[in-house]
Amino acid sequence: MKLVLQKPYPRQEEFFAAQSKFVAYGGARGGGKSWAARTKAVLLALANPGLQILLLRRTYPELRENHILHLQKLLKDAAEYKEVQKEFRFPNASRLKLGYCAGESDVLQYQGQAYDVIFLEEATQFTEFQFHALCECLRASGMCKNRFSPRMYLTCNPGGVGHAWVKRLFIDCAYTGSEQAEDYTMIRSNVYDNRFLMEHSPDYVRTLENLPENRRRAMLLGDWNIFEGQYFPEFSPDLHVVKPFCVPAHWRKYLTMDYGLDMFACYKIALSEDGHAFVTDEIYRPGLIVTQAAQAAKTLMDASVCAVMAPPDLWNRHSDTGKSTAEIFSQSGIYLTRASNDRVQGWYDLKEWLRPVPDGQGVSPSLKIFDHCKNLIRTLPALVCDEKNPNDCSRDPHEVTHAPDAIRYFVAGRPAAAAPAVGGFYETEVESLVGFGR
Repeated sequence: MKLVLQKPYPRQEEFFAAQSKFVAYGGARGGGKSWAARTKAVLLALANPGLQILLLRRTYPELRENHILHLQKLLKDAAEYKEVQKEFRFPNASRLKLGYCAGESDVLQYQGQAYDVIFLEEATQFTEFQFHALCECLRASGMCKNRFSPRMYLTCNPGGVGHAWVKRLFIDCAYTGSEQAEDYTMIRSNVYDNRFLMEHSPDYVRTLENLPENRRRAMLLGDWNIFEGQYFPEFSPDLHVVKPFCVPAHWRKYLTMDYGLDMFACYKIALSEDGHAFVTDEIYRPGLIVTQAAQAAKTLMDASVCAVMAPPDLWNRHSDTGKSTAEIFSQSGIYLTRASNDRVQGWYDLKEWLRPVPDGQGVSPSLKIFDHCKNLIRTLPALVCDEKNPNDCSRDPHEVTHAPDAIRYFVAGRPAAAAPAVGGFYETEVESLVGFGR
C-alpha cells in the first residue's frame, strides 16, 4: 500500500500536532480546513489500529463533495469503502464513519455509540445541543489497540447557528461549569496561510479582499465579532463596552428583564441627561422560579430605579395558581411596567441605540455596556437574522436571545433621560423650592 499526501502548511502542522480534548482550526475562508480534517482522520486511522472515527458535516451534499469523493480517490488502495454504511474500513481494523446532521434531531442517531475521535466540520453550522449530544459519544470505544485519549477536532468560520458557542469556547475562552482551559485549543488560519490558493487562485484571494467591509473582516481576516447574517453588525466591543465608573446619583435608573425558567436575564441601566444609556449590572441565571427571580432582581433595586420593564407575557395568569408572574413580582415589592413586544420595531429601535453617531470627539453610540455584563456582551452580537423574516432576529439558538430581549424591552419602553442637575438638585427640585427664597 502506498499513500501519497501533500505536505501540510505550517498552520495545518499545528493542527495535526495538537492533542487537546477539543482542537479547533480555521476562522477564515481558504485556510485549508477540509483537507486538514480528512487528512488528520486518515493519519489517526493508520497510526492507531482499531480506532473508531466519526466525521460529520451538516448536510449530505456537503459531506459528499468535501470528503467522500476525495477520500475514495485517496484511499482506493488503503481502505475499503462501504457505501451503505458510509464508512471506510482499514486493514488494521480502524474505521472512519462519515455522517451528517441536517436537522437538530438527526444527532440523536448517534446516541449510545462510542467514538475515539469526532470531526465536526464547519462546526458553526451545528447547534450547541448537537455539539453536547456528540460530546456524549466522545469516549473510548474499547476497540483501539493503542492508548488513546478521546478527542474532537472542529473546523470553523465565523457565522452560522453555532457561532456563539464556538466563539465562547475557542475565541473568548469563557468557560463555565467543569470546562477547563487546557481542554481547548484554537489554531487560527486564513487564505494567506494556504500557499496553493495564493499561487494558483489569486483571483479568489482578490475576491475575498474586495468583499464589503464587514464581510471582508469575517471571511478574509476571521473577525469573530462580524459575520454573515449577523443582526447587529453595528456592535463593536471597542465602541459599546466600557469600564465601570461611578454613575451620577441624579441619572435615571431602570431595570429591564426577560424571565423564563430556562433563564432569568435582568439588567440595570442608567440614563444620563443627554440620553446616553449605560448597562451597569447583570443577572443571568437559569432555573429560578418566579419568587427566586424576584428576590434576585431586588438586589439591583434601590430608590433611584424609576421603572422595571418586562414583556407582556408576564401578565398571563398561571392555570394552577391564578396569579401572573407580574403579580408574584409585585408581592415581593417589584412592580413591573409592561413593555411593547413588537419584535421587529424593538430590534429597529435597538439598532438606533447602537448606531455610532458623531459626538464632537469622534463617534459614540447611545447605548454602552459595563464590561462585567459579560453575557449581554457575548450574546448581543451573536444574534442572527431569521431566515424566514430577515427583519426579525432568529429565536435559535435560544440561549443567546434572553439578554438581548431584555434590552429590547428597555428601548421599547421609551425611557426618559435624566433631568439636569443644578447645584446638586434636579431642576424640578429647585423649582419646587423657589418659594422659600422670597
